[in-house]
Amino acid sequence: MFSIKLILKCLVLPLVFVVALGSCEEPGVENINLEDWEKLTVTASAYNSLKRQGEGNPFITAWGDTLHVDIQSIAVSRDLIKRGLKYKTPVKIEGFEGFFIVNDKMHPRWRNKIDIYMGVDKEKALKWGRRKVEIAFPEIEKPREKKLITDGKSN
Repeated sequence: MFSIKLILKCLVLPLVFVVALGSCEEPGVENINLEDWEKLTVTASAYNSLKRQGEGNPFITAWGDTLHVDIQSIAVSRDLIKRGLKYKTPVKIEGFEGFFIVNDKMHPRWRNKIDIYMGVDKEKALKWGRRKVEIAFPEIEKPREKKLITDGKSN
């Protein structure tokens, strides 16, 4: 004899799972208007998860994320963080398909520079070398000016 729990596990849950998967709609890349994004020319180099290219675990970023080859990641110089390339910001890089995610930051000595993560493929990184590229990223909202109101008059 079949129990109710067994019927739920074998018939109802898989059906719920399939329906849930079919209803997931992620926002498409085609909905992103890059014209509204800030554009900037930077120096871009490449880096790998190799022991001699950094300190500590080569797969852990300065923000504590674990690097994965299937996630397009970049490290940014600290001055670019102040310009809006903050942690987890999506970035479009000239010459590459798709979007990269800011999840690493570089040593403070670097300025106007990004490092493109290329897994453990040292040859690919060497072939890329160092070059100037245009990047695009969402503009950060600038804080609105607050007006001081005294005696009913604005200053």
